[in-house]
Amino acid sequence: MNVENLIKSRNIPELLRLNCGRAVENAADFEIRKKEIKKLLQEEIYGVIPKKPDHMQVSLASENPVFCAGKADRKDLIFTVTVGEAEASFPVISVIPKGKTSCPAFVFMNFSPDSPDKYLPIEEIVDSGFAVFSFCHKEVTSDSGDFKHGIAPLFRKSRTPLNAPGKIAMWAWAAMRVMDYVETLDSIDLDNVAVVGHSRLGKTALLAGGFDERFKYVISNDSGCSGAALSRGKQGESVAVITNVFPYWFCPRYVANAATYEERGYDQHFLLALTAPRVLMVGSAEEDLWADPESEFLCTAAASEAFRLYGNRGLVHNDEVPTAKSVLDEGDILYHVRRGTHYMSREDWQEYMKYITKMMESK
Repeated sequence: MNVENLIKSRNIPELLRLNCGRAVENAADFEIRKKEIKKLLQEEIYGVIPKKPDHMQVSLASENPVFCAGKADRKDLIFTVTVGEAEASFPVISVIPKGKTSCPAFVFMNFSPDSPDKYLPIEEIVDSGFAVFSFCHKEVTSDSGDFKHGIAPLFRKSRTPLNAPGKIAMWAWAAMRVMDYVETLDSIDLDNVAVVGHSRLGKTALLAGGFDERFKYVISNDSGCSGAALSRGKQGESVAVITNVFPYWFCPRYVANAATYEERGYDQHFLLALTAPRVLMVGSAEEDLWADPESEFLCTAAASEAFRLYGNRGLVHNDEVPTAKSVLDEGDILYHVRRGTHYMSREDWQEYMKYITKMMESK
């Protein structure tokens, strides 16, 4: 079965149709459709994305000007955000290569506060000419149903509203605040900043990048269910499972509607399509069947029709589901699948950096 028929077999809702029923025919139409999709995703899956803080202050906790054998300047920063009369803080690590006047950058959400870390080969990234601004998601707000920790009390005191933001929305909001800071730096090429995350933080990267167009590149690594994978027909983790185990990641309405998911008017290609006409990158792992590489691939293919409205190529493929060690990088969507399991590897980082470099050189 070819890719088009595989997508049709999933019975996913139509991406290119406005709420009024009119077909989306061009980029201007899709800009209207984007607003509808953003409202839908906030109401149905992730909760309302909080507005910018009333005030944000970034202070320097420590600095290492000879980081990575003297090749980079590292700063340990504290971000303090104020919403109304409430205040919260979280740490961010800035690593910027020396000797470059304007370098591309990653805003990276990690499971660890360390740099380097098993998911963050910082010296290799610096050697490739990229800056990294990283933070640990749990230091923003806990990865639990406790909404009294970190920034969570700034936005919700209860689970009562059905569209109240879940933790993914809050981590995405923090990534946007890091981008606020990045914009103040002369050393960063603001036309080439990526937001990136793995697993649940890959879901978060898709949300942050979909809602914040300052991110030129949106990178999701092994994000699976409620991330870069189609939910209808998906193998491994399902909406019912993820909302049962991690209900606090999402808005209460998503949890309440999990049993009737296939009656809802959306699937994950809606989220991926919000990146258009910018650059989307999705990475899978062959043995990560819980995330389901085939469903991640089909989701990128289904989102491609939005990219083509802008004159872009979307995902270029050979009309079959790719096997391990495939890199589809000829269009404006990168999809790659490597050997191995659920992990963010150096191979993943290398493919993302290689693709960004290629896009920068093609200007």
